Amino acid sequence: MVSADSMQAYRGLPILTAQPERPTRLVGIWPLVHEGSVAEYAELAHTAIDELLAAGKTPVVAGGTGLYLRASLVDLGLPPAPSPELRARWEERYDRLGAARAHAVLADRDPEAAAHVHANDRRRVVRALELTELGSSLSPDATRLWTDETRHDTVLFGLEVPRDVLLERIERRAQEMFEAGVVDEARAALAGDVSSTAIYALGLREVAERPRGEAFESLVVRTRRYAAYQRKWMRRLPGLVSVNANRPAEEVADDIVEVARARQRLPAGRAG
Repeated sequence: MVSADSMQAYRGLPILTAQPERPTRLVGIWPLVHEGSVAEYAELAHTAIDELLAAGKTPVVAGGTGLYLRASLVDLGLPPAPSPELRARWEERYDRLGAARAHAVLADRDPEAAAHVHANDRRRVVRALELTELGSSLSPDATRLWTDETRHDTVLFGLEVPRDVLLERIERRAQEMFEAGVVDEARAALAGDVSSTAIYALGLREVAERPRGEAFESLVVRTRRYAAYQRKWMRRLPGLVSVNANRPAEEVADDIVEVARARQRLPAGRAG
């Protein structure tokens, strides 16, 4: 199994990011101070997938971050992560100029990226400005992002559940997170240094800083919104096979394996 979740890549937030209990590659690989990037993740994911294939296994890539999923399967030609010095320089300039003026600088340097990034989104504006110095742009080539091109023969599955079931599962999962100690986990994380990418772990600040009841409601609402975004993103993936996931996990897994073997003539070897 290979994770395609951008926040599960960080150590220190296993409850908040719902890290899997079974051994999964690319989970907990970065400290919270690390400035993660899609480009770095893609390189690691390609290596993990290729190693599993070389060992005669069938890689299963799963996760909730759409761009990370595509980056694991496709060579998007993403630029390398910038140096810490370059990032610090643009962060300082953003803070000194203010959101509107920094966004105006981006609009001058990369109008297309500026059109897709809100001025108040400090992290993405800074990232877009960094990339202008690297001769690249914030977004990967859309023609490669939404084609059926993949590095290896791949079958994409989307797990579908009725909306009311999904909302109930989100609320139950949030309750389980609080019972498992997510508040202490989040507060411990924020007591140390957290990178500008890790800080965006869904619910991190709310859980650590708000009263329990308010934090719970905020986490549920934000997760619902993110789930809606995921479903919308998922349906744009070419060749997606929808699977009814409102039944026992064993039945879902059996159906996925059956379809994958029929479509790709996959070997009967172990998945990894």
